[in-house]
Amino acid sequence: MNLTEKTTSFIAIKGSSDREITLDFTLNKKREKNCPIVIFCHGYKGFKDWGCWNLVANKFSETEFNFLKFNFSHNGVTATNLTEFSDLEAFGNNNYCKELFDLEKVIDWVCNQNEFSDYIDRDNIYLIGHSRGGGIVSLATARDNRIAKTITWASVSNLINRMPKNSEEWKEDGVVYQLNGRTKQNMPLFYQFYENTMANKEILDVSKVAKRINTPFCIIHGREDAVVKEENAEELDSFISTSTLILIEGAGHTFGSSHPFLGDELPKQLNQVVEESLLFLKD
Repeated sequence: MNLTEKTTSFIAIKGSSDREITLDFTLNKKREKNCPIVIFCHGYKGFKDWGCWNLVANKFSETEFNFLKFNFSHNGVTATNLTEFSDLEAFGNNNYCKELFDLEKVIDWVCNQNEFSDYIDRDNIYLIGHSRGGGIVSLATARDNRIAKTITWASVSNLINRMPKNSEEWKEDGVVYQLNGRTKQNMPLFYQFYENTMANKEILDVSKVAKRINTPFCIIHGREDAVVKEENAEELDSFISTSTLILIEGAGHTFGSSHPFLGDELPKQLNQVVEESLLFLKD
């Protein structure tokens, strides 16, 4: 099977601490060369194959866009088990700086020679981040001039204040646990997360860093988001001079998606999010 016959290709590259970043690349359906590429970043307790993200990739590829989504190297899933948190040690050793590093490596891969090089327009690299991934793409956009446009879906506006508050107990025990409501797993966060975040506050402070963004930026958020409140979208919008804010009536944190998702069409609200995103990127 040659490249132009493939729908999606699966690839692994080196990320933080030499752990694998697993990614998939969905080629635009027309197999046209020199097309824009969207890089999608999942959120906390997420992964690239969660819920509707594969349907989202297909939706983008039906237009002139290539679509790449990936697993952060320490998100807790592995190349042999892409939809379960089977490596909680890695999950506990994750932090924001590692995710920024991973995203940079993915962008490097896009910009360097690879099997899709002829199909990628490197002047039109776009980022989309969901939830915590929205905070990561905001920071990356401010520091990386290779990014032409960015979109956040249900994004946080502050990474630092979303850490567990009981830092003394965390330090003493070396770990805190957060329940994953879907899997019922107790997800560990080792104290290194706190130490790394405090040591890198200047580069992780979205309120300061995002003010340096000067490229087109779109913030999409659900008005009924109980996980990341609507105020986060309004706050992020206030940081960025080039931003457009779109609020989706009645939408929650995942815009009608869930995991596992057994349907073959996007939920109505998530479809609206994708349509708004496509309009923004094509403008």
